Amino acid sequence: MKKYFRDIFQGIWSVLIGMKVTFLHLFTPAVTIQYPDVKLKLPERARNRLYVNMDDCIGCFQCDIACPVDCFAIETAKALPTEDLGTTSTGQKKKLWVTKFDIDIAKCCYCGLCVYPCPTECIKMTDVYEFSEFDRHQLIYNYATLTPAEIADVKVRTGEYEKEQAVKKAAAATAAAQAKAASAAAPGTAPAAAKPAMAPPATAQATATVAPGAPKEAPPPTSPTEPSL
Repeated sequence: MKKYFRDIFQGIWSVLIGMKVTFLHLFTPAVTIQYPDVKLKLPERARNRLYVNMDDCIGCFQCDIACPVDCFAIETAKALPTEDLGTTSTGQKKKLWVTKFDIDIAKCCYCGLCVYPCPTECIKMTDVYEFSEFDRHQLIYNYATLTPAEIADVKVRTGEYEKEQAVKKAAAATAAAQAKAASAAAPGTAPAAAKPAMAPPATAQATATVAPGAPKEAPPPTSPTEPSL
């Protein structure tokens, strides 16, 4: 019997503990924020819409590589040796035209992984969170500063330069192959002189010089040895 009433008491007590916060709010005056006229202050490190400073962008694709949801669309064109694109605020020389830099903010998961690998710190997350649109295509932000005409001009100049470099490279390769073939066809260095054959022994040379049927010469007389005392 005691166990029965104890279980009832524990059930009621657990409900009271769970409803403690609710009961406290029943006696607390409610304050409604008059949004959008009144807005709450966001934390200092809030992550919301991305911003890109194109004056510092060098087209390194580090943000695109780091993005886990593939919300970046970046295209670049190599600047000609005669073109000076200037330097970034960090002193790094710019070598690429950034012809396209789009961010599909509808895909963004606000992870901030694209911010940290940027070598020039040109991309950052702002505190702007009010950017709703009726058309999802309006959520694709184009940060490239070049006009369509300038982009077409850059692509034409870059294509012509690459063609010229390819022709020069092919001509250099052909010249090198011809020079190699000419050196292979030309007579090489004179072969080393053969070592002179060893002269045959005198007896064999004399025998070889005697005509057939000629009398052989007598060997020279040897002097007698003196008798030992």
